[in-house]
Amino acid sequence: MTHSHSGGPSADVSVRVAWADDAQAIAAVQVRAWPELYAGLLPVEVIPTDVEAVGAQWRQVLARPADARNRVLVALERNRVVGFALTSPAADPDCDPVADGELAEVTLDPAERAKGHGSRLLQAAVDTLSADRFTRAVTWVNAGDDALRTFLTEAGWAPDTAHRELDLDGTGATTVKQVRLHTSIG
Repeated sequence: MTHSHSGGPSADVSVRVAWADDAQAIAAVQVRAWPELYAGLLPVEVIPTDVEAVGAQWRQVLARPADARNRVLVALERNRVVGFALTSPAADPDCDPVADGELAEVTLDPAERAKGHGSRLLQAAVDTLSADRFTRAVTWVNAGDDALRTFLTEAGWAPDTAHRELDLDGTGATTVKQVRLHTSIG
């Protein structure tokens, strides 16, 4: 029996835990995604563009996680990193750091959307949180990010009424409103 691949969306895609060697590739995805994620929120000149510098930060994060439950997952197409997700214990004061895990980020390369990578990453992140014995997951979404909010609610997440204003540059001049979503896991 022979199998032929048409190169469709199911060809050679996977999600795995990030390695230190992935730092540069994760940084490249982030640098490509940020201008879109923060368009209209941050002045263009403060959005990092230096993949080397961002990569160096990622190398530190991957080499020495602050908590054993701080995880970085990467979505791959063949061997190319096309997105990443971060999971950790939830840091919010009203959360239980033993029971509540946080999906801190899900970022896809803007050129790689609508290929199923986001859904695979989200599923892997929830599986990872579950394996780390969390029973609930929370995530913060920019109030204006309808695409991400819709993606999460369609995957079974729901607003939990918590909201916050994030100070993006430390001066109070640039803030973004965020809403928290949650889902039961395990």
